[in-house]
Amino acid sequence: MKKLLLPFLLLFCLSANAQDIIWLSPNTHDFGEMKQFKEQSIDFEFKNNSGEAIVIDNVRTPCGCTTPDWSEEPIPAGSTGIISIAYDARKLGYFHKKVKVYFSGIRKGQKLFVEGEVVDEK
Repeated sequence: MKKLLLPFLLLFCLSANAQDIIWLSPNTHDFGEMKQFKEQSIDFEFKNNSGEAIVIDNVRTPCGCTTPDWSEEPIPAGSTGIISIAYDARKLGYFHKKVKVYFSGIRKGQKLFVEGEVVDEK
């Protein structure tokens, strides 16, 4: 039993450093009402609270209407970084999109959310 427990404890310790990322802005942004065909974006700011540089490995979005932008440069320990999320308001109605951010050395993705309502441009 002890032999089975050790790999799980190691896995937990390796993935438990998600607290090394501190979000300086809320992880949810409400665009409110958006005019159709008008793109809007928001910057999510975070701080690298680990003892070493980290890199944003990937940012996954649910569809082509949500576009991420980020620097591929390492973020030194104690420094801040920004992930920009743009929403292309083509489809009318309410939207709620989840974006997952993956950092080097952190197994679990960090979740960001954007929402709003696309209204007719008239």
